[in-house]
Amino acid sequence: MQPWSYSRLKDFIGCPRRHYETQVTSNFTQPYTEALKYGNAVHSALENYAKNKTELPLNYQRYKGYVDEILNIEGDKYPEHKMGLLPDRTACSYEDDKRWVRGIADMIIINDDIAYIIDYKTGSANYPDTLQLKLMALMVFAHFPNVIKIKAALLFVSYNIIFDESYTRNQINDLWAHFAPHLERWEIAHKTNEWGATPSPLCKKCPVQTCEFWRS
Repeated sequence: MQPWSYSRLKDFIGCPRRHYETQVTSNFTQPYTEALKYGNAVHSALENYAKNKTELPLNYQRYKGYVDEILNIEGDKYPEHKMGLLPDRTACSYEDDKRWVRGIADMIIINDDIAYIIDYKTGSANYPDTLQLKLMALMVFAHFPNVIKIKAALLFVSYNIIFDESYTRNQINDLWAHFAPHLERWEIAHKTNEWGATPSPLCKKCPVQTCEFWRS
């Protein structure tokens, strides 16, 4: 089974050809945009504040209230928590050579048999993607066997918008079902080495200039 992560699977879903050219062969490089730089900087600042109480930079002070509210939730805190799953979907370390999937949760809070998962977002809230929350929930269920209910949320810090979902342990199979068609395509592409392009308005921003759908 081909190892994956949410970010790699999402990139593949967006366009298998782009994913192949930028992530598999590295024939082309995805640009490190200002939005990505900003997102990484905010995540790092919020992590350091939550984990070490490091003062937030002045331009990120407006996010302090969000993190304080999260830190006030009762339970054990796990900021930037790394997790992995083996092919049989049991827990393993993030760095395990035999891992099937891995991911990092921005914040996990464990309070007895209830868990909270918070994922910070710095981009637009127009198209919230809760698939990542589902994957983090599946990992939490595997890594914290006492947890029977999870409350998860995407927190768009720049807009003070929250999209939340709740899951219970008896929904595990249903949660995996959301990934099944994507992972089937993922496995087929790696086995056959066929990576079809998905034309879209984003083609004009794509770095893969050899693609038949690329345009400047």
